[in-house]
Amino acid sequence: MDRERFEKGLAKRKQVLGAEYVEKALAGADDFSRPWQEFLTEYCWGTCWGHEVLTDRERSILNLGMLAAQGRMHEFGLHFRGAIRNGLSREELRAVLIQISVYCGVPTGVECFRIAREIFADTNERG
Repeated sequence: MDRERFEKGLAKRKQVLGAEYVEKALAGADDFSRPWQEFLTEYCWGTCWGHEVLTDRERSILNLGMLAAQGRMHEFGLHFRGAIRNGLSREELRAVLIQISVYCGVPTGVECFRIAREIFADTNERG
């Protein structure tokens, strides 16, 4: 493992997904899953998200579309929260979800809007 890339990935992962979520994922790793968590942090977050050609906002938009297209709604929710942290406005997020609905189908769009509403309600309750 490249320690520098891991640390860069850890910081980026916490920034986008939230420190609480990431710390829980890492703390919950056992001997079997720890290498997977380290791989995700180093490779996905350190190498991919750490590359500076695309902005975090652009990566968030891409991830929302790809996760919706794959029907990965749990991950979609995580990255929807990340998109909010990366500065996407409600208007921009709505436009992304409409784009997803057109290209991935209305049922996928319905699910994405449902998740978005839940996250907005939770975010508003917590400030």
